[in-house]
Amino acid sequence: MNKYNGIIFDFNGTLFFDSKKHYDAWREFSKRLRGVPFSDDEMRKYMFGRTNFDIIQYALSRVPDTELVEKLAEEKEAIYREECRKDGDKCKLAPYAVEFLDYLKLNNIPRTIATMSGKSNVDFYIEQFKLENWFDIEKIVFDDGSIKGKPAPDIYLKAAANLNLEPENCIVVEDAISGIEAANAAGIGKIVAIASLEPVEYYEKIPAVNLIIKDFQDFDSILAKSPAKVMP
Repeated sequence: MNKYNGIIFDFNGTLFFDSKKHYDAWREFSKRLRGVPFSDDEMRKYMFGRTNFDIIQYALSRVPDTELVEKLAEEKEAIYREECRKDGDKCKLAPYAVEFLDYLKLNNIPRTIATMSGKSNVDFYIEQFKLENWFDIEKIVFDDGSIKGKPAPDIYLKAAANLNLEPENCIVVEDAISGIEAANAAGIGKIVAIASLEPVEYYEKIPAVNLIIKDFQDFDSILAKSPAKVMP
């Protein structure tokens, strides 16, 4: 892989195309919290890539106590997980993700996940998608209350350290603007935006993005040192 020695995946909207479910769940939940649902712009700016604490604080317009955050967040995430389960066999990893992960494993390319999901959701993903087939579960970085939410660089700095790599030697795959900003702030060597919900055009003017993809089909483009901005 020349310059890039490892790859870090965001999860929601990246390895798992579940953004609409989060949209729907947070819209309904924000309506309960403040009387009106989040707008599209609010969802982009204040939800994706953020901690549940950050999202609930924004919705309430005040700093909530930890117990309230945990209670409200778990109520919302339980609704979200139930919606995922209702999909049955359709609840699966993103297109060509399994093939790409198999390729990374076969070629011993270091890899991990860095997600702002909490432990209950991460445990669900591990069980639902058998993530231990491709990842060292102990190296997955998630919202355990000890790291700042995106766009702070902390999550990607920790993920790179878990792979024993410098950030500049890593690739990050992201779908959220806050996540792209976090990866850029962490000094990640290559940032791949995946257009799982937003159109390709949404990412084209973001200077930090090196490649835009719609799925994981073209392994070479994702892992290449100097790709085109938008994959053909």
